[in-house]
Amino acid sequence: PAHLVPATVTVLEAMPLTPNGKVDHRALPVPAAEAAPEAVGGGVAEQVAEVWRTVLGVPEVLPADDFLSLGGHSLAALRVVHLLRRKLNVELQLRHLLDAADLAAFTEAVQRAAAAGPAAARPALTARRPAVR
Repeated sequence: PAHLVPATVTVLEAMPLTPNGKVDHRALPVPAAEAAPEAVGGGVAEQVAEVWRTVLGVPEVLPADDFLSLGGHSLAALRVVHLLRRKLNVELQLRHLLDAADLAAFTEAVQRAAAAGPAAARPALTARRPAVR
């Protein structure tokens, strides 16, 4: 399952051990920081535009294009926010997209969110217990 896949992998020549032969967790190195969102696949602006093109099913989007004018709706907006959260590891809210006048304004909001740091881990969804009747 996706929630069990590690976010980072650090390769070690040998595991640090305690005198008892157990793994010394305190001696393990801190995982390397993830790459900045700008370094992944062509910059934030291009990635935001690509998500808009994919979700809206349009061949091209311009910085002055409005999401709702291109055929966007609330469910598509939720999908855009979700895809960008996962792709860029940023904390975005639906209001960031709906408050933005155009693609350029939304891209600025995404860049501000990226500059604020990575998104907080979200708890895994769990199944509800069946209702008692």
